[in-house]
Amino acid sequence: MAHKKGQGSSRNGRDSNAQRRGVKKFGGEHVIPGNILIRQVGNKWRPGKNVGQGRDYTLFALTEGHILFDQEGRRINVVSAEQLAENIAAKHAAAAAAN
Repeated sequence: MAHKKGQGSSRNGRDSNAQRRGVKKFGGEHVIPGNILIRQVGNKWRPGKNVGQGRDYTLFALTEGHILFDQEGRRINVVSAEQLAENIAAKHAAAAAAN
């Protein structure tokens, strides 16, 4: 006759693997065609210039260039090095004029 009640196994103790979503390439980074830029659920970021979107909303580069995030429209673009330099210079000029 048992003197202790048998212990049942726990119904917890399981977990699923992480889905590894998020930004994979950051602003100013050099990319080549096919590089994954962002893995996301839904259109948190939208594809801009030279960026494609997969069926699972993954954003990827269509051309070689550098990443440029557009905060107003929440778009991500791939631009050439010259365009990136022009864009940064324009932002600095606008900030200097505002001060």
